[in-house]
Amino acid sequence: METLLLSGSNGCGFHNFPTRSSPISPPPPPLLCSPVNPNTPKIKNYKCFCKLTSPTTTVQEFDQDSLHISSPSTTNNKNRDQKTAVSSSSTTSYSERKSTIVEVQNAPNLESALSRYGAILKVQDLNAIMRYFGNSYRWKDVSELFAWMEKHGKLNIGSYSSFIKFMGKGRNPIKALEAYNSIQDESTRTNVSVCNSILGCLIKNGKSESSFELFDQMKQGGLLPDAVTYSTLLSGCMKGKDGYSKAIQLVQEMNRNGLKMDAVIYGSLLAICASNNRCEDAEAYFQQMKNEGYSPNEFHYSSLLNAYSVGGNHSKADALVIDMKSAGLVPNKVFLTTLLKVYVRGGLFEKARVLLAELETLGYAQDEMPYCLLMDALAKAGHIDEAKSVFDEIETRGVKSDGYCHSIMISGFCRSRRMEEAKQLAKDFEARYEKYDLVMLNTLLRAYCRGGEMESVMHLLRKMDELSISPDNNTFHILIKYFCKEKLYQLAYKTMVDMESKGYHPDEELGSALIQNLGKVGAAVEAFSVYNILRYSKRALCRTLHGRILNILISGGLLKDAYVVVKDNAEQISRTSLKKFAISFMRSGNINLINDVVKVLHNSGYKIDQEVCGMAISRYIGEPEKKQLLVQLLQWMSGQGYVVDPASRNLILKNSHLFGRHLIADVLSKQHKMSKELKVQT
Repeated sequence: METLLLSGSNGCGFHNFPTRSSPISPPPPPLLCSPVNPNTPKIKNYKCFCKLTSPTTTVQEFDQDSLHISSPSTTNNKNRDQKTAVSSSSTTSYSERKSTIVEVQNAPNLESALSRYGAILKVQDLNAIMRYFGNSYRWKDVSELFAWMEKHGKLNIGSYSSFIKFMGKGRNPIKALEAYNSIQDESTRTNVSVCNSILGCLIKNGKSESSFELFDQMKQGGLLPDAVTYSTLLSGCMKGKDGYSKAIQLVQEMNRNGLKMDAVIYGSLLAICASNNRCEDAEAYFQQMKNEGYSPNEFHYSSLLNAYSVGGNHSKADALVIDMKSAGLVPNKVFLTTLLKVYVRGGLFEKARVLLAELETLGYAQDEMPYCLLMDALAKAGHIDEAKSVFDEIETRGVKSDGYCHSIMISGFCRSRRMEEAKQLAKDFEARYEKYDLVMLNTLLRAYCRGGEMESVMHLLRKMDELSISPDNNTFHILIKYFCKEKLYQLAYKTMVDMESKGYHPDEELGSALIQNLGKVGAAVEAFSVYNILRYSKRALCRTLHGRILNILISGGLLKDAYVVVKDNAEQISRTSLKKFAISFMRSGNINLINDVVKVLHNSGYKIDQEVCGMAISRYIGEPEKKQLLVQLLQWMSGQGYVVDPASRNLILKNSHLFGRHLIADVLSKQHKMSKELKVQT
């Protein structure tokens, strides 16, 4: 019997739901180049864009070619191998094959053993060997055996299902997909057992979105999903975007197909509700399950309890404990640890201490997790000394720890501004533990940065490089804040640029602070670069930020960049800042853009005064070759109701020979006429 293992989580990683066996059709006889029925529906336009983790945990992007479902193809050599295999195996007794199976399983050289005994082994014998290798975590031997079976045509539904399942367990979904794509027979490709295996493989490797896409393609190709199919897909709804809504769609589809809910599916739904903060829905499913005659087990109770833990609903949690005991069930480690989480989130620290003592008595507190739940809640509630007492208890009792308790206490000390204790505890961690992860490194960085330990900060950054641990959003924010605090603004700027190049976006408060500090030290170019990083992060910026960067650019003489800021955000900039920009640009900005600047200011609702117009006219008169721009400005002013002031009028008349007396006289005549009309109106 082939099996597909389904796991469910209560949202906090404490338990898995019971496994479910999936029946597999009896294996057919070895295929002897069976012709493909041309009327059998085929999956067309198969697309499944996804990233999957390879055995070395490297994330790789599949292209369409790697996911393409191969078309049927056979060779004459394979036909001969298959016929020879059938002839040999049919004359061998079961007892002989049984001893041969054991010999192949224990052979030091699998390739040699297969070359000697492969001909007498049937497909079901080879499948048994594959299951033995898989259950022994011998992934290399599983792959080698499957390749041999494929080469010699000794494959059936069970072969594909087992191989795909074991590749999923071995974190090698690439090979699993290659095997699925290589299936030549359409009925095998859409066999429910094979499909369940590949869907489970994708979900086990964290690619739920890809599994849903593939599921749709399978249904189009003729798959008839069973309860295991839906259970598998529901397990992929535990985490990720829109998990609850996808789960509901699956349940509705399942009901339309005439399949009934069972205890495993209810368990998955309860866990999904808990992870999506849908406490009332979890209660409804729990009651529905009982109404349909299913008796909840420890996992169902733990999942519902986990839903209560989100809001710290201790009254309902206590009632659930009573209900569980009345059903004859004894709370296990998972349930009691989840109950502890309910108490600490509800602020019932004394009840949590009593429960922690019970966990210790029962032998359920041999690792640091229950202690950390209480310690973290106390630290975040400001009871730092009480949290420290729990930490000390971990130390004195010799509780197994991976350093997570250190991370909690270091963060707690930092929040309470007890930096010396935070730094000392960070140094203690480094002296005791050699294993680092990104969360712990960020915690240590925060402690050293807030304590001003530059040497320790640099040491940790080197450690990250040595361990090839890539910084995340938190890492960059910690470092940028620290560099700004130490007035290392250029270093903070380079860190932010690196942050943006890695795909992370700084929050506006941090970016705005860095812009202001860069402006103070005259680094206008860098400040404008940070402004653009914030601007292109697709979030609405504070109105004052545009005026702030505008003033920095004006002070730095970057008037062209300042014009870009005004052009895009003039309505959100104060009149004072716009006036400052207008005067600066008329004085020394690009003369070819003066008319554009004037029009942008006018269109934003800013009333241009005669001082600004006069400065523009003076710039043009200083460069006679720009006479056409001057004429355009004067004509535009007349059309918009702007009057040339007397000083500028006299300056134009005085230099009219440079621009053409007749042209200037005509423009000024229109200006004079408009001026009279305005006086009559007033």
